[in-house]
Amino acid sequence: MKRRAVELETITLTGLPDEAVPAYEAALQSVARSVGYFREEPGETWRLEAVREQGADPAALAGALALAALISGHTAEPDRAPVEAEGWLARTVEAFPEQEIGGRFLIRPTHLPNPRDYARMVLRLDAGLAFGSGEHNSTRGCLMAFERVAARKPRRIADIGSGSGILAMAAAKQLKRPVLATDIEPWSVRIAGDNAVMNGLRNLVHARLADGWRHRRVAAEGPYDLIFANILARPLCAMAKDLAGALAPGGTAILAGLLGTQARWVMSAHRHAGLVLERRLNVGPWTTLVLRRRG
Repeated sequence: MKRRAVELETITLTGLPDEAVPAYEAALQSVARSVGYFREEPGETWRLEAVREQGADPAALAGALALAALISGHTAEPDRAPVEAEGWLARTVEAFPEQEIGGRFLIRPTHLPNPRDYARMVLRLDAGLAFGSGEHNSTRGCLMAFERVAARKPRRIADIGSGSGILAMAAAKQLKRPVLATDIEPWSVRIAGDNAVMNGLRNLVHARLADGWRHRRVAAEGPYDLIFANILARPLCAMAKDLAGALAPGGTAILAGLLGTQARWVMSAHRHAGLVLERRLNVGPWTTLVLRRRG
């Protein structure tokens, strides 16, 4: 007997200004299977679209949107519409092709053949996992920044807010070093662990549930030579002092999840914490910052 397809719905938020996009994107990622963002021309507002099971935990959705409104100072009302599961999966697969990032990495979805590639380092990911798939420009910016930082051969590495674990896996695979990958979402921790196993990195990528720098596991394994923090501008600023304290002298932090309009704010918070800007990468409207601790 054919299994009945899961009924899905699309949640659409329109009219979002630049500064509200990261907060609402994070809110939708916490309650949905897939999140996409769209803007027709530079200077226009943004539209976010999320797909999830119909009627799934309306209280969680309302709470996530309320928190995003509080963080961003902008209120957005969701529009909801049904979508066929098969159509969504087909669109997701079609929209997630093989991706070359920078000069080193290749993101290959699991629905494609996996021949050996001698020119690039291949990371395998499921097309159904929109967050941390490499498609988002903040993730791409982190991988591009890491290519240069990897030449310093950092030994102690942490990926804070690791999502799918793509940055932790890239570091572990290239440097052959253990990486601590933490997230506040249990589902993300499980997915990062599964991805590490799929990519042959079970013994190098250690996915853990942890909230911030004061978690005992995070504190015990520092100080770090390299820290990835691909989260949001506001928590990056709030944690600037803790991040700086967790870096070893001469250590590097790769920060992302912020729009270009938020970069000065994030840089200022980390300068006050004693870090210096080494490099800034702009990929579309998103910015990646490479910062170093003196020493």
